[in-house]
Amino acid sequence: MASGRMEFHAQSIMQHASFSFVLPNDVEMAEVREPRHYKRPTKTLILLHGLTGTDTDWLYGGVAQNMAIQYNLAVFMPAAGNNFYLDRGYSGGDWGSFVGEELPDYIQKVFGYCNRREDTLIGGLSMGGYGALHTALNYPERFSGCIALSAALRTRAIAEGRQDGVIPEAMLRDIFGDPGSLLKSDRNPEWQYLRLKGKQIPAIYMAIGTEDHLYACNQEFKSFLEEQKADFRYEEGPGGHFWSFWNAYLPRGLDWLLRDETVS
Repeated sequence: MASGRMEFHAQSIMQHASFSFVLPNDVEMAEVREPRHYKRPTKTLILLHGLTGTDTDWLYGGVAQNMAIQYNLAVFMPAAGNNFYLDRGYSGGDWGSFVGEELPDYIQKVFGYCNRREDTLIGGLSMGGYGALHTALNYPERFSGCIALSAALRTRAIAEGRQDGVIPEAMLRDIFGDPGSLLKSDRNPEWQYLRLKGKQIPAIYMAIGTEDHLYACNQEFKSFLEEQKADFRYEEGPGGHFWSFWNAYLPRGLDWLLRDETVS
């Protein structure tokens, strides 16, 4: 097991970008519950933090190291501030391009991963759950699946002026733009999905705690995916907006996304 933290100059955000990583390059097989994952090449999981978080969250609060070991995954965790992994439309503020293009390209160049769509996944919690969905649907040629845990899918509420008080209104407008145009923009995952109809769309795994304040908006997106007959799985269970829930459901998402895994 190799782990570390790196920085590189990212053109899309015009600054040094930090990311943490875990690589399953010397795992003791006695630790592994499902050895079948080691009968194929290592896959990549880009794992996103939530609001106010940073690149080490999934290491210290989450189960990134254990997921790398159990599923033969190279896990990369970027720091992205409170930008919801969205482009502002100018060089220096394109956080969507950073996580969807520049970071995977850098990973491929330096580490040799992210070479194939079928070997590349993205996931996250809360703001990062939204970011994982948005990124996967914005770059379906790069990602075969995504895991959205307690996803902050409040685009409809924002468009309708229903604030929850967590994020200041001025910040929401800066990130998501004009609320009147939000639902028919690429900041709305439903709009993104509809624009991909007839094309190859990443598989989607969603999970939400029944006591989570984001439960209702996740139910709305679940209903949308059901109407679209999407390739997705939705799960819920007791719990709120806490690490105990995310750590329990991240492996369930990986189990589902890797369900048809075959050995080449």
